[in-house]
Amino acid sequence: MMKLSVLDQSLARTAEQAAQALRETIEMARYCESLGYERFWVSEHHAFPSVAGSAPEVLLAALGAATSRIRLGSGGIMLPHYSAYKVAEVFSLLANLYPERIDLGVGRAPGADMSTAVALANGRRPNFERFPTQVAELSDYLWNPDAKPLVSPRPPAGMPLWMLGSSPDSAMLAAQRGLPYNLGIFINPQARPELVKLYKSRFQPSALQPEPYAIITTSVFCAEDEERAKALQLTYDLNLFRFVTGQSENRSLTPQAALQYPLGPQERSFIASRNVSRAVGTPAQVKAQLELLAEQFAADEVMVVSNMYYFEDRQRSFKLLKEVFSA
Repeated sequence: MMKLSVLDQSLARTAEQAAQALRETIEMARYCESLGYERFWVSEHHAFPSVAGSAPEVLLAALGAATSRIRLGSGGIMLPHYSAYKVAEVFSLLANLYPERIDLGVGRAPGADMSTAVALANGRRPNFERFPTQVAELSDYLWNPDAKPLVSPRPPAGMPLWMLGSSPDSAMLAAQRGLPYNLGIFINPQARPELVKLYKSRFQPSALQPEPYAIITTSVFCAEDEERAKALQLTYDLNLFRFVTGQSENRSLTPQAALQYPLGPQERSFIASRNVSRAVGTPAQVKAQLELLAEQFAADEVMVVSNMYYFEDRQRSFKLLKEVFSA
């Protein structure tokens, strides 16, 4: 049976609803644990009023206290903003709090605009070109008992480090370092299956990862009927379009408002560009689409993100998805 996991982005319907969005993330982690999902990861974004999850390391501490079995992880920590030592220290603490449950996923992307990235880097431009060196430093702090300075508390043996990305650079770096790889096709819908094939063909075994392991993370909008699923997908697409074009005023359209929204050529083109690498429809339709994507990308696991306006719709989508794959 296909391994299924969840990425949650703590989306707030308005900038004033961040607290509610975070409560929903905690409740969703409990719910996904009860359904039997493999992992529950949270993302890092900055200066996005509709995204409450700016500090995944803080949120993971709350999620660990609220759950008991499901693996929890960062999808991901944007490493160029921080020191590798500090990241190792934070995640070692989390892994000691919640043994054998913490995944550290790291990425190169800023997760913000450049002015925010500079603020995160204490007034300096983050050195994104140094990312491969930072990954090497982080690996050393986590796995080398003689690394200096000492990480305290000591990282548990086998602390997993994941490479996140949506480009050939991340695939190659994961392969060279012998790390498991998570390809975010929900971020880059145009990402090709060749990226996972590149990763697996160039993979160099490491002590903790003797074989390559790839997850694809994709958007899923699942409902009892296709019309409802497409309405939920349209709502998200329009809200994302309005945000990236500066039209949202930090407020999201409801599904009811989205159905009345006059679609122009720009909106239609934007939506069409995102349709190639996601799953939308009834449980049976979504299952078939995810199985096809997993086969095309040679994925060992599928992680789904279901950014729906209403919390109950997200819960229902995850429930229907798990049921159809368990049948």
